[in-house]
Amino acid sequence: MDKLIVEPSGPLSGEISISGSKNAALPILMACILPRGRIELTNVPHLADIRTSCKLLNILGCQTSFENGTVVVECGDLDPHAPYELVKTMRASVLCLGPLIAALGEAKVALPGGCAIGARPVDMHLKGLERMGATFELTEGYIYGSCDKLRGAHIVLDFPTVGGTEHLMTAAALAEGETILENAAREPEVADLANFLNACGAKISGHGTSVITIQGVPSLTGCEYKVMPDRIEAGTYMMAAPLTGGEIFLRDCPFHELESVVNKLREMGVGVEETPEGVMVRAAKELLAVDVDTQPYPGFPTDMQAQITTLMCLAKGVGTVEENIFENRFMHVMELNRMGANIKIKGSTAIVRGVDKLAGAPVMASDLRASASLVLAGMVASGSTEVQRIYHLDRGYERLEEKLGAVGARIRRVKG
Repeated sequence: MDKLIVEPSGPLSGEISISGSKNAALPILMACILPRGRIELTNVPHLADIRTSCKLLNILGCQTSFENGTVVVECGDLDPHAPYELVKTMRASVLCLGPLIAALGEAKVALPGGCAIGARPVDMHLKGLERMGATFELTEGYIYGSCDKLRGAHIVLDFPTVGGTEHLMTAAALAEGETILENAAREPEVADLANFLNACGAKISGHGTSVITIQGVPSLTGCEYKVMPDRIEAGTYMMAAPLTGGEIFLRDCPFHELESVVNKLREMGVGVEETPEGVMVRAAKELLAVDVDTQPYPGFPTDMQAQITTLMCLAKGVGTVEENIFENRFMHVMELNRMGANIKIKGSTAIVRGVDKLAGAPVMASDLRASASLVLAGMVASGSTEVQRIYHLDRGYERLEEKLGAVGARIRRVKG
């Protein structure tokens, strides 16, 4: 199993180009089950989850190719069975369920796996599809779904779930009649999926708001589409500049989609300036502790919680980080404390008291964003930090060690 060895880095300086969004590309790939014709997706990041999605599409009856950031998909005769061997490694695989039912009238999809950051049930996905006429049976770890024809429905989500909103919106694109999703997720990746489906001929409006309306159409066609930049990758590199006392220019950075992160960084004293080509991030004269409260978009993203926790470890004063999305997303805290951080957990809140320095140590990544937070910590720790189980990291960051290395970080991969 690969691991990263992170040595102390001086102030980072230079430019990093932001890759395409993993969290936008994955649901778009699952939506490629619906259109007839050739689909060409550009700005797709080269990640393990993307490769897994292409393998799954191939098994389901689509021909895919992935080269130089471009995925080409052409669907033939679809197979409704999504096997456990692939679905277990990636939660987004469940998003093929609704499209298969919409296209074929049936699906057999393994219950999903993914990061160990708490229960992320598919209940709302299934309840919404049932409102549209589907029936389900859960047997031996598989979801069996069937329906003569999906029909539009008025669905009020219990929580603005991103995956649930994406799933129901995609399935509704070919449903008969109108579907209205209330309390829908407002994340930019949801809007990117809607824009892709509209480019294929769907009739979706209201994306980016809490009420999305989908007018079902008889069929969708292929298109060319560019995936949006990855705001979580960009936010992670935003933390690297002030952490090391340097400055980094982030090319193709989605600034407005990171407003809540930018506001917190500025509150900590970090300089963040938007330009036509990207965003310049400059270290603070003195890092100040803040209070962070994760919320659905446009609130502070849970996917940036681990990274800002690492930044706060070296800030002046005491700050709090309250996690409101996932109940098990403080697993990185124990590892940071092993490196000399002073963090206490009380329920869903981490209390972070700033320290003068961190010390290198062997640490283990528990999930995708925790992996990134430990790499960040290693760059400013004295001595070597060995980050193990980085297969999590490879699921969501394209060439992280190369990108950070290009601006002065000392990181090397050791093959396992």
